[in-house]
Amino acid sequence: MPKTIAVVNQKGGVGKTTTVINLAAGLSLLGNKVLIIDLDPQGNSTSGLGIEKSSLNKSTYNLLIEDMKIDEVIRKIDIKENKKIYICPSNAELSGADIELYDLEEREWILNKALNNSNLDEFNYILIDCPPSLSLLTINAFAASNSLLVPVQCEFYAMEGLAQLNKTINLIIERINPSLEIEGLLLTMFDSRNNICKTVASEVRNFFKEKVLNTLIPKNVKLAECPSFGKCIFDYDQHCIGAISYLDLSKELILKNGGSFVEKISW
Repeated sequence: MPKTIAVVNQKGGVGKTTTVINLAAGLSLLGNKVLIIDLDPQGNSTSGLGIEKSSLNKSTYNLLIEDMKIDEVIRKIDIKENKKIYICPSNAELSGADIELYDLEEREWILNKALNNSNLDEFNYILIDCPPSLSLLTINAFAASNSLLVPVQCEFYAMEGLAQLNKTINLIIERINPSLEIEGLLLTMFDSRNNICKTVASEVRNFFKEKVLNTLIPKNVKLAECPSFGKCIFDYDQHCIGAISYLDLSKELILKNGGSFVEKISW
């Protein structure tokens, strides 16, 4: 069975989608088969991998609301080294799913059932790109996941947002998914020249201790640019610090989950 990780933060602009795309690519480059589920109606993971959202006739919406099989929805994306990422894409049609889910029985478990009713054993990891809000879509992601990866932007209000998210996660564990774990907090948009960034990073590490991952994702212009070209960072600029950092994150998560890798990347 694949490890299912929801990438989540109730605050937008923290590097959530950037992390989903580039972590998926990094894991793939290290020999893993990875499926992204774009659960955000903005569809940024979808467009960030070069898929034209307006052209979709099958999406995550169909998976959740119309009970379509996931293998009918998945799209394949070619990346470096003849590797591939697979994605269940999203578009604006998903915006109405919260309202439609509300009237369904066991509405928190729709995604979980869709995944369990599919043969996904070929995948090593499933990464879920969550909306930047606590909606029924996000709760579905929590119910379907083994763990949560929380990107944390190194900025002034980070701790305030994390406190609220921590309360939400504890409620989900108590009421919906007792086996849900914290995969880790990922510090993003870190700038070593900025004293606030360094202070926030230190405070997050002091408060959450071993839950904070070792890898730091730096503020990097190449990471900001690559989605507009529909490419992961490894296809856009494989030598930049952003690419190196996401490859380090991929290695850290593989080792954290008891896996191993042989690095044969011909850069």
